[in-house]
Amino acid sequence: MSNQFIRPLIAAAIVAGLFSLSMPGIAQDNKAMSMSELLRQVEQGRVNDSKEYKAREQKFSQAKSEQQKLLNAAKREKAQEEARSQRLESEFEVNDVQIAEYTTTLNQRLGSLKELFGVMQQVSGDSQVRFDNSLTNIQYPDRGEFLEGLAKKIGGSAQLPSLKEIERLWFELQREMTESGKIIRLSTNVISADGTEQQMDIVRVGLFNIIADGKYLKYEPSTGNVSELPRQPEQSRYIDSTTELFSASSGLVHFGLDPTLGGVLNSLIARPNLKERVQQGGLVGYLIIALGCIGLLIAFERMFVLGLASRKVTAQLNSDSPSQDNALGRVLSVAEGNRSADTETLELKLSEAIFKEIPALNRALLFLKIISVVAPLMGLLGTVTGMINTFQAITLYGTGDPKLMAGGISQALVTTVLGLTVAIPMVLLHTLVSGRSRRIVQVLQEQSAGIIATHAEKRSPGAAGSRNPAQA
Repeated sequence: MSNQFIRPLIAAAIVAGLFSLSMPGIAQDNKAMSMSELLRQVEQGRVNDSKEYKAREQKFSQAKSEQQKLLNAAKREKAQEEARSQRLESEFEVNDVQIAEYTTTLNQRLGSLKELFGVMQQVSGDSQVRFDNSLTNIQYPDRGEFLEGLAKKIGGSAQLPSLKEIERLWFELQREMTESGKIIRLSTNVISADGTEQQMDIVRVGLFNIIADGKYLKYEPSTGNVSELPRQPEQSRYIDSTTELFSASSGLVHFGLDPTLGGVLNSLIARPNLKERVQQGGLVGYLIIALGCIGLLIAFERMFVLGLASRKVTAQLNSDSPSQDNALGRVLSVAEGNRSADTETLELKLSEAIFKEIPALNRALLFLKIISVVAPLMGLLGTVTGMINTFQAITLYGTGDPKLMAGGISQALVTTVLGLTVAIPMVLLHTLVSGRSRRIVQVLQEQSAGIIATHAEKRSPGAAGSRNPAQA
C-alpha cells in the first residue's frame, strides 16, 4: 500500500483514539484489530458527535427563548417601578410642602410654650438620672418609666405633653424634695454580705444613707438591689449610731450622716485598718514590730528594776545601818569595812564598789539605744524595697493607672512609718531609763564623796582645825 493511503489512515486512527478516550460512549479498552474495525469505530464516533451537537443546539435554543421571556418580564417590571418612583416622588414633594406648612403653623401656635416644652424635656431627662440614683427609688421605682417616656415624647415632637403629665412631673419633683427631709422605715429585700437575700426592715435617712440594725447598706441603681456593705466602718461610734437611730421612735438621735451620698462612707471603708497596714509592710514590717516589742519589754523591765532600786536607795538614805539589798547599802558596807584604811585606799575601795554597781544599773540600756537607731534604718530599707517593686510594676503595666503607683508607694512608706513609730518611743524610753540609772549612780557618787571627805577630816584633824577659822 502506498504512503498516500497509509498516512490518512494513521491520522484517522489517532483521531479515533482521542475520541474514544474523551467520549463515554466508546469503550477505551477496545482495540482495533484491523483497518476495517478502525474505520467502523471512526464512523461510530462521528455519529455520536453529531447526536451530541444536535442535543446542545436544542438546549441552547430553549434557553434562548427562556432568557428572552425573562428579559421581557424584567423590562415590564422596570417600567412599573419607574412609574411608581415618579408617583412617590410627586407624593414626597407634596408631603414635604405640607410638613413645612404644618411645622410653621405649629410653631406659630406654640409661641412661648415651645420654650416651656424644651425646659420640660431637659428637666425630665435630668430628673430621670437623679431619681434613678436616688434612695427614694426603693419606694417609688416606677418614676423612671414615666420620665423617660415624657422626655422622648417631647423630644420626638410627636405630640405635646398633656396637662396631667405636666402635673405629675411637678408632683414627682415636689415629692423628691419632701422625701429628702424624712426618715422613713420600710421593708425590702436586702442582700447580705454572704450573698443571701432576705426581707428585713431598713431605715432611709433622707437621700443620704440607708441603714439596718448595726450596719450601713447601699443601693445599686443599675440593678435596683439593696445590699449590705462588704465592710463596715472601723469606728464603733458610727455603727452604734445606726443602732440608736434604728431603735429610736422619736427625739434627737446622734447619727453618723454622710452628706456626700456615699463618698465619705466609701473612703472610710476603703481605708485600711491597723492589721492591714501592718500586712502591707511585709517581712520588714514584721521585723520592725518584733524589734519594737523586744525594746518595750526591756524598757519596762528596766523601769521596774530601777524604780525599785531607787526606792531602796532612798530608804537607805534614811537608815543608819547599811543593807545588802540595795546599791547604796553595799557601798556603805564597803566603807564600814575599811574605816581603818587611809583616805586614798578608801577612795579606791568605794570607787571599785560603785563600778560594780554601775553595770547592773545600766544593763540593756545600750540595746535600747541601738533599737532606736536601727528601727528607722529598717523602715528605710522596706521603703526602698517597696519602691523597687513599684517601679517594676510600672515597667510591666505602664503609668496609665495612677492608683497602681499610689498604692505601691503607700505600701512602701508603711515600713518607714513603722520604723519611726518604733524609734520615737525607744528614744524617749531610753532617755527615761538612763535618767533613772544616772540618778542612782549620782547618789552613790555623792555618798561616796561624803564618806571620803569625812574620813579625810578624821585622819587630818589639823587641817580640820585650820578650816574652822575660815568657816567662822
